[in-house]
Amino acid sequence: MLNQRIRELRTARKLNQVELAKLLGVSKQSVSNWENDNIQPSIEMLIKIAKLFGVSTDYLLGLEDVDSIDVTDLPAGFIAHVRQLIEDFREK
Repeated sequence: MLNQRIRELRTARKLNQVELAKLLGVSKQSVSNWENDNIQPSIEMLIKIAKLFGVSTDYLLGLEDVDSIDVTDLPAGFIAHVRQLIEDFREK
């Protein structure tokens, strides 16, 4: 599950493995190994991945299926706009 979530989040952001590795400060091989389920990221790296993609560690680990968007520190007007965009997408 973790390997699939990392791959899905990476591709949704249109990042390749090299780009994700640079953002996380790891090698491309590390990202490849995570996505191929050869190794698991450390707890510290799991937290870093979650923060980068704005999801919870529970979501990454498959403990919850709800993908969330972190709107911390955004003004109320921006949050309302994001909510409206989401509703518009749901209607289409």
